[in-house]
Formats: sequence, structure tokens, C-alpha cells
Amino acid sequence: QVHLVESGGGSVQPGGSLRLSCAASGFNFDSFAMGWYRQTPGKARELVSTITSLHTITYEADSVKGRFTISRDNANSMLYLQMNSLKAEDTAVYYCNAPLRDGVLYSAWGPGTQVTVPS
Repeated sequence: QVHLVESGGGSVQPGGSLRLSCAASGFNFDSFAMGWYRQTPGKARELVSTITSLHTITYEADSVKGRFTISRDNANSMLYLQMNSLKAEDTAVYYCNAPLRDGVLYSAWGPGTQVTVPS
């Protein structure tokens, strides 16, 4: 049974940094590409960044390029998102998941972790 739990969010001043973590279980983590997504109230969930099972970063949203870095630890089934130079527009609930051709692996999604950057 797939299980994804995000953590590491919080409130940080503009220009600050946070590191998000995602603990994965219930599937062969090292066989799947993984991604970070984010969502703000009233908007669709958007893809932030993706990484292959072999640690190649394959996507970064234009809005986070040069500021956010995705990484993973296959031995411990963990996914990370290092977020630097945070801006008010980064405020959102952040989720992890495994992107598939026609959706995501865990359709129920995890609880997410709230990131708040005051304007």
C-alpha cells in the first residue's frame, strides 16, 4: 500500500530557506521517478520539480529555477526539496508523488506540508 508523508514546512521570512522531506513506503521507491507539487487555495495543483530514479532532475518550474533543488535518497526511500530565496508566491501546501504518464502513483495524495512566506 503506497504511503507518502511530507514534512519540513513552516513559516519563513522572504529570502529564507526550508528543506522539505517526503517519506515513501509501500512501493519500490528506487524504481520510480518522483516529484514535488504545490497547491494554493482555489488553484490547481502544480508540478514544481521532478527527478528520475537515477537522480537526474528532469523538470523544474520556471518560477523555482535557480532557487529550489530536488534530491532523493533511494536507500531510505526519501525525497527532498531544498528551497532557497523563498518568496511570498511560494506560499502553498507542498506534496510529493510519483508522476506517471496518465496521473500519479498515489491518487489519494499525502497530507502535504504547509509553507508560508509572508509578503
